[in-house]
Amino acid sequence: MSDKETPEKQRERLRQEELKKNPIGIMNDAYKRGNSGNLVDLVGSLGWKGIGILILVIIIGFVILSLLFK
Repeated sequence: MSDKETPEKQRERLRQEELKKNPIGIMNDAYKRGNSGNLVDLVGSLGWKGIGILILVIIIGFVILSLLFK
């Protein structure tokens, strides 16, 4: 009984396998889902470099906006 995989674990395993097979296509799908509110797929597809760049862009944008609207 413990050898059986739950449907949730199976979906997550299949999703992770697809991420490994096609990271660019999945990143595009995750970006589109991210626009509708699914941040988990967006973050999962970007990796640590993409997350770092995204955070850096947000910080730079915040600094620029705070300097312009003082």
